[in-house]
Amino acid sequence: MIKETPSRKRQLLMAVVASIFALGFAAAQAALTDDEAARLGADLTPMGAEKAGNAEGTIPAWEGGITEIPAGFDLSTGYKDPFADDKVLFSVTAANLDQYEDKLSPGQVAMLRKYPDSYKMNVYPTRRSASYPDHVYAGVKKFAAQVESVDDGEGVTNVGTSNVPFPIPTSGKEVMWNHTFRWKGGGSKRIYDGMPVQPNGKYYGVRWSEDWYAASLVEGAEEDMLFYILIAATEPATLAGTMFLVHDPIKHAVDPRRAWIDNSGQRRVRRAPELGYDFSPDGTEGLRCADQYDGWVGAMDRYNWKLIGKQELYVPYNSYKIADKSLKYDDILKPGHIDQELVRYELHRVWVVEAELKDGARHIMPKRRWYVDEDTWTVLVQDMHDSRGEMWRLEETHLMNFYDVKVPWNVGMPQYHLDSGAYIHFYAQNEVPKPWEFGVKASIKAFQPSSLRRRGR
Repeated sequence: MIKETPSRKRQLLMAVVASIFALGFAAAQAALTDDEAARLGADLTPMGAEKAGNAEGTIPAWEGGITEIPAGFDLSTGYKDPFADDKVLFSVTAANLDQYEDKLSPGQVAMLRKYPDSYKMNVYPTRRSASYPDHVYAGVKKFAAQVESVDDGEGVTNVGTSNVPFPIPTSGKEVMWNHTFRWKGGGSKRIYDGMPVQPNGKYYGVRWSEDWYAASLVEGAEEDMLFYILIAATEPATLAGTMFLVHDPIKHAVDPRRAWIDNSGQRRVRRAPELGYDFSPDGTEGLRCADQYDGWVGAMDRYNWKLIGKQELYVPYNSYKIADKSLKYDDILKPGHIDQELVRYELHRVWVVEAELKDGARHIMPKRRWYVDEDTWTVLVQDMHDSRGEMWRLEETHLMNFYDVKVPWNVGMPQYHLDSGAYIHFYAQNEVPKPWEFGVKASIKAFQPSSLRRRGR
């Protein structure tokens, strides 16, 4: 007789949910019905999450998220933690992980076991802080009634490029499209640091300047384009001037990504069709793939995708503590992993999506699993397996609400390599003096290959 442990019950429940989704997949290609659309803002949040809390009371109901800027907020000194008075409820360690394993990803479990003396997960009260501008909520409901997926889920039609297209998803690809489309301020200018860290804790920093724009907010944007992005390395001197330009389409199957690289050493702009999938950009020491920008981005054609279902998971959330501008990178980066005392974990519901490499396709990660926040559609945790099927890498996204503009986005993304003990910490802004800008507008002229040449000069 099989003992019905919490983990076993969770597996059975997720299998049932997956079967239900599989049976309804044919209908997943079409827009929401009127009855489904009416649920948005009713029993579901405007973004499609369950508005109610869980039965145990450990996940509260969503009541609008952060709607007011905390008193004393000063953008020049960073974001004030609205939950600074919260206390740690308990800590998950290697010694007690069996008690909490049903709410951990296999990658998190592997990290706890690999670093039993230093890696722990401090769990705080759950705060459903996600909030967005009203026009985003209106756009989600508007486009959900007309959006359709095409090309076996490889493309989307009848949707704005700053709105979640599938607030009630029925396939893994739809969840990942939600993550890709979700509102990130429309247009943003960010400067952040990425640090490859050796197993002994030694690191160096690469500073990146990024211009990211949803295509719908770019004057003169091409038809059926999702976003434009221009990323340039400014430090260290050996990488300064290296730039990446990407035009990402909505229909990857018929219109592949267009990308260019301006390499500081070669001093020329060239087309870069390889800039995607498992390509490892300069400055990452091979510790990060191009399709892991923001947790996931790009064409889905190399994997078979499956929606496993929903589960409750301990995830990084309301990460104001690790974004504190008073911290230096020496305070954060430790041997094997970042300082876990700085990480706030909360219990949230996540969509679980799994992808396995297709026969004949190539990628260094044959199997991956994403855990996507129901309130923001952000990839919060990613487990990655190697060619032997062994747990290989764990990536976590430190999410917080930029409440002055209502943009939940990442403020740090460590990816741990369980085999070597090395890791890379990306999107850090603790030592960046200039605040990130949101709501910025641009012209298509800024995203032409010639703009790389001008910036290079």
